[in-house]
Amino acid sequence: MSHIQGFRIHPRPESAVSSALLERFRSYPVANVSDVMSRSTGTGLLRPYHKRDGMLVGRALTVRTRSGDNLMVHKAIDVSGPGDVIVVDAGGPGSNAIIGEIMLALAIARGAAGFVIDGPIRDSDKIGQGTLPVYARGVAHRGPYKDGPGELHVPVSIDGMVVRPGDLVLGDGDGLLVVMAEEAENIAARVEAVQRAEVALLQSIAHGCVDRAWVDRTLREKGVL
Repeated sequence: MSHIQGFRIHPRPESAVSSALLERFRSYPVANVSDVMSRSTGTGLLRPYHKRDGMLVGRALTVRTRSGDNLMVHKAIDVSGPGDVIVVDAGGPGSNAIIGEIMLALAIARGAAGFVIDGPIRDSDKIGQGTLPVYARGVAHRGPYKDGPGELHVPVSIDGMVVRPGDLVLGDGDGLLVVMAEEAENIAARVEAVQRAEVALLQSIAHGCVDRAWVDRTLREKGVL
């Protein structure tokens, strides 16, 4: 194991996010989770490139690498397994892709839950035909380098969103969100309350008995005549 600063494989911490908790989050829209987290985190800049078939839900297996280099991403795939989302801080926009079709196939063989790449990908047409979730900053046809440096199992920044090893990662058509592992159980209970309220509101709308008085009341409070 390298002991060079910035070129290390750290021990992987245990995650507090159980498989049962992952399944609970699978039915929550990212927007609802964002609402109960004060709408203060997450990103919409990384977009889904896969054929969407449900949500991205899993535990973060984190990678930090230099722009355009995927040596440590290969190692992350080799140690990944079911429930793991490989989250790669590759410095944001770049000119060289971090993953492509072959690495996607390797991750599928390992049973990984998906990729989040703060950097480009390639083979986007092939990736778009598959259902393994792949979120990325963009597309580049230039291939990656495999020299390092990089680190595994460290906190990373994805468009300013901090992701720690083992945190809960969520993604759908609205974007990506991370929930701190130790807060996930509490967040789940709050999201379920929000979803029950939404169901009741939609039923009221369907029955034509929704109370909209709050709109005019708020406008009056804002001084709108």
